Amino acid sequence: MASIDASALQTLETVLMTSATTMEMRLLQTLVAGTVWNLKDRIPPFSQADTINAVLRILSEVLSQDAGQFIIKMKETESSRLRTAAIESEEDEAALNEEDGMVEGNVKEQNGDNFSDLNPVSNEELRQASFLLVAQKSALEMIVNMCCSDEPSDDDWEELSSSDESESCLEKSLADGGQLMSPLCLSSEVHSALLNHFIPKKVLEKTRFPDAAALQICRHYSAWKALITKMSTVQHRALTCLHNILSMVDIESLGGASALQELAQHLSELIFIQTDGPKQEDFLEAASSAVRALLQTMAFRGIPQCMTSEQVMSFAEACVQSSNASTRVNAVSIIGVTGSVLAKGDNTTETLERIGNFLLGIATNDLSLVVAGGALDAIFDVFADGDEAEKAAVEIKLLQALKKIQPAFKSKIRKEGREKYSTDQLCVLDNVRTNLRRFISYLESVEKKYKNRI
Repeated sequence: MASIDASALQTLETVLMTSATTMEMRLLQTLVAGTVWNLKDRIPPFSQADTINAVLRILSEVLSQDAGQFIIKMKETESSRLRTAAIESEEDEAALNEEDGMVEGNVKEQNGDNFSDLNPVSNEELRQASFLLVAQKSALEMIVNMCCSDEPSDDDWEELSSSDESESCLEKSLADGGQLMSPLCLSSEVHSALLNHFIPKKVLEKTRFPDAAALQICRHYSAWKALITKMSTVQHRALTCLHNILSMVDIESLGGASALQELAQHLSELIFIQTDGPKQEDFLEAASSAVRALLQTMAFRGIPQCMTSEQVMSFAEACVQSSNASTRVNAVSIIGVTGSVLAKGDNTTETLERIGNFLLGIATNDLSLVVAGGALDAIFDVFADGDEAEKAAVEIKLLQALKKIQPAFKSKIRKEGREKYSTDQLCVLDNVRTNLRRFISYLESVEKKYKNRI
């Protein structure tokens, strides 16, 4: 980086300004945009805004492409090219046969079904489709990085950080309403450029499952099958990107409450209605991350949630089966947000009981202390206040269950902590341990209150 001079930067900027006529050029521009972004601190302040806009324009143009339709178009182009080549080959053979006096039928018998020689060493149409998908994946990864602060990601407990003093960590957590991370921040230039180039909308479009017709083509032709994985990767990156956008872009800039409700409906369709899309580990991690960020934002804003508690529980139950700890952390956080909203309502005791038992099961049985700690943290959020929550806590004997969990949790932190977890993770877990002690004291007062009523 230190060797980059003004002339090199100018060359990179020239690439950004060039009109792209092929997907190969689109990919090159996307990669150059990433390089320029990484070098933005070396760009003179008076031209930084223009550079940021140029970078976001490239990303916007790449994401504007409908990859599914482009794949269909490229396959049609390939088929047309092969048909034309076959006709030309037959005409050439006929001419040769006439000149050499060969029997036309014998030649056709040998070559009529063999078009392998007609396929170029490098399939240009397939290459162009692949270039587009790689460019879109790279663009989304760039936006994810743009929407990250220097702090660790909110959706990954294994990267959560805090101060070395557990009490100060706890006080900060409580002051932030139970959230262990501070909001992400963007410069005004980047924030404006993201919105001016409609990046949030274009990211949302990429979260949809790949085009069914394009998938059918890729499944039918073996040479094109590799594109299926690339299409799925674009969707997963878009879902992760959506999580980060929800974490740092002003909600009003995204369209306000109605836009969030539409987004919730969209994610519901992805998760609960679509059956032909991939449901592998990567999808669950990305989708759970997006749902978590959305529900947290809606709860904080007091926006009614579109997902029913049954839908949320069904999704969470699928997520906790994942081998990915981040997915399981997302699941318990989603349940915690849903439960804390329900606790403020009426006639929700039965649902809260189900939520409580679900979280207790995770806190007791999950092998990861990070996930178990997340489940305990969710319990604190759900059962911290409200008549419905208190009734549910008494009904499921939450106090007794947590008293059983407490010594095992403390012992596991002591035995496994320094070997398996970082200092930052231990700080977070120590917060949970401290909160657990305090929450047990609170539940004891709740039990006394209910006993006095009898």
